[in-house]
Amino acid sequence: MRSLSDILERLARMRSVNTAVPTFSILKKLDRFGSNPGALTAWHHVPKQLPPAPALVVVLHGCTQTAAGYDIGSGWSALAEDYGFVVLFPEQTRQNNANLCFNWFNAADTRRGHGEVMSIRQMVATMVAEHNIDERRIYMTGLSAGGAMANAVLACYPAVFAGGAIIAGLPYAVASTVPEAFDRMRGQGLPDTRTLQASLRDASHYKGIWPTISIWQGTSDNTVVPKNAAATVAQWRGVHVVPDRPSAIETFDRYSRSVWRDNCGIEAIELYTIDGMGHGTPVDASSGYGGSAPFMLDVGVSSTVEIARNWGLAASFERREPERATTSAERSITPPTPMSGSADIDVQSVIENALRSAGLMK
Repeated sequence: MRSLSDILERLARMRSVNTAVPTFSILKKLDRFGSNPGALTAWHHVPKQLPPAPALVVVLHGCTQTAAGYDIGSGWSALAEDYGFVVLFPEQTRQNNANLCFNWFNAADTRRGHGEVMSIRQMVATMVAEHNIDERRIYMTGLSAGGAMANAVLACYPAVFAGGAIIAGLPYAVASTVPEAFDRMRGQGLPDTRTLQASLRDASHYKGIWPTISIWQGTSDNTVVPKNAAATVAQWRGVHVVPDRPSAIETFDRYSRSVWRDNCGIEAIELYTIDGMGHGTPVDASSGYGGSAPFMLDVGVSSTVEIARNWGLAASFERREPERATTSAERSITPPTPMSGSADIDVQSVIENALRSAGLMK
């Protein structure tokens, strides 16, 4: 466990990051959305041209960020405007957390029916009622503390969401104090796979179809280390009943993508591993959606666009067509190498094997 002085030093560094609110934002405040037990703020954007029964994407910012800042950096509202879906941005307040982190490590905020997860659930219900949202197409994503909180919301309310994307986040229910939170971010003291999977199941005791999960991780992230991505994959493998090893590994110029398919052939879990990327959301300024900012990293691949395509919200492209998966000259697909040992070690090895296949690691 880290010392108190170490924790205070890290918090001070986080507060020093420029958190100036952008002078222009198209987001509008959502004023009424229930009892709001987590005391959060909510913002949203509804495109001018909205189809009947549109989809909804819920987006959670990271520490030191605001909803408006994350929206501009990630490009979610711009993408929603072009493709006709609604976006909702829950926002943390300094009264709840001085660094604007969602309190993913606080049990009072991550239990079904309580705190911040309940506030977010109330926001979603309000958006569904006011904008005739298609309840079969509600999705959740977040960065860092927002990614960990997205995981908590998905765990507590799996019936609400069709899919989730966790960027540089952490597994559900792995910390209950600030010192534990910092240790888990560093990969210290993470529970074993059985405990991780039990925590996810116990959050809601849900018996239906669980959301698909997309996990994004930079190999050079020293704030939330890659062990957390491996642990998140291991946590979600249980409810999706998929093998320890991925069904396929795709390698690209800048990143790799590992996929776990269930017995029906559905891509239940995917893991994007981005070589050399630090802590933040991967963006591609040339895509026209988002751009470089603190914790918004222009690495030539837009997680926003890729995630939206995966959810069927933006124009699809050939990589999502299984019959063409082995014919594209732009990538190679490497069958997973048989591995032995515990499930935790297997998932970590998946990341390393993907990087080796791409020539990004020796």
